[in-house]
Amino acid sequence: MNFNQDKQGGETKRAFGLPRRQLIAIAVLIALGVTGGAAILAAGPASSAKGGHAEHAEHGEESSHDDHGHGDEKPKAEAKAPDAEPIAMTEAQIESAAITLDTAGPATIRTTTRLPGEIGFNEDRTAHVVPRVSGVVEAVPVTLGQTVRKGDLLAVIASAQVSDQRSELLAALKREQLARTTFERERKLWEEKISPRQDVDIAEQALREAEIAVANARQKLQAVGATPRGGALNRFELRAPFDGVVVEKHLTRGEQVKEDASVFVLSDLRTVWARIDVPAGDLAKIRVGERAVVRATAFEQAASGSVTYVGPLIGAQSRTAQARIAMTNPDGAWRPGLFVNVDLVTGETPVPITVAADAVQVFEDRQVVFVRTDQGFAAQPVKTGRGDGRRIEIVDGLKPGTRYAAANAFVIKSEAGKGAATHAH
Repeated sequence: MNFNQDKQGGETKRAFGLPRRQLIAIAVLIALGVTGGAAILAAGPASSAKGGHAEHAEHGEESSHDDHGHGDEKPKAEAKAPDAEPIAMTEAQIESAAITLDTAGPATIRTTTRLPGEIGFNEDRTAHVVPRVSGVVEAVPVTLGQTVRKGDLLAVIASAQVSDQRSELLAALKREQLARTTFERERKLWEEKISPRQDVDIAEQALREAEIAVANARQKLQAVGATPRGGALNRFELRAPFDGVVVEKHLTRGEQVKEDASVFVLSDLRTVWARIDVPAGDLAKIRVGERAVVRATAFEQAASGSVTYVGPLIGAQSRTAQARIAMTNPDGAWRPGLFVNVDLVTGETPVPITVAADAVQVFEDRQVVFVRTDQGFAAQPVKTGRGDGRRIEIVDGLKPGTRYAAANAFVIKSEAGKGAATHAH
């Protein structure tokens, strides 16, 4: 019996690799573990229920907080600028900064096409003055850049041609006087029955020929611009044909000039032309009479005008047609040769809400309009649409009738930046 038990124990030991006592201890531990697991499973539902209530209570509390938070945010959504702090400014500050207010409302947005151009003379009011007679310059009383009136003396020239024409006129006048005296005598004799009618007719014909000779001599002087009497027979006075400015002068005292030499260029600079080259693709948009705005490239200056000419031909090399805009120049700021940009109005579209172009500012990486409030201003984010340089369409963000800063809005932007820097510190 012992032999068998020892043999069985030995087999057991060989089978599990453990002594019998250790196997018994492991079995006891397994039994205890099974018992504890059953107890835990039995208590599980109650614990889960309790945890569920706790979790529900926790979520309820969070829900309550969320609902409370949404309740606070609802009035903010109705505010004009929920993310921006108000910018406090007094009436005195607004007036000192020259901030002007305007009301958002409907306007007409003009579609424009911009083309480069250059200011030139009004060729209808520009003259290349020539003396029309040859001679020697005796005097030049005007200077380059001088403003002259119509009829003002530009130069005095001693001309043999003028001397001959005046002499011819004087001789014609003498012959006319003699022919008239003869005619009067012959007519009187005929009336007294002393001479025949034939003598009267011959005298009358001679008178008429003398009158024609006088008229011819006068016309020759007028053709060259000389007066019948000018002191010395050879004195020729060159005078201004209209009001203008002496923009070129090619004449000095003592100089020999020819009758076809351009001695002065005179231009009336009260009106000028802006010349532009129009590409073939834009010719359909530009018509005579269309409005245009001319802007200088060298300084801040703009003026309005209208298209007065569109060329009928396209250049073989440039593939453009010439056009010009007539514009007034009362102050002389538009000097010929000045480069400009010409904005041509090619269409008009009415839009419901617009603001002044200077009112839209970029603040905190978004476009805003500074809306008037009781304390000052508030930065109202907006979405813009079309614009023409004067007005900008507001697609979203403003209602019609809203008061806003139209001019010098950048001052408000600067004040807002100072406030943000103060809060950061």
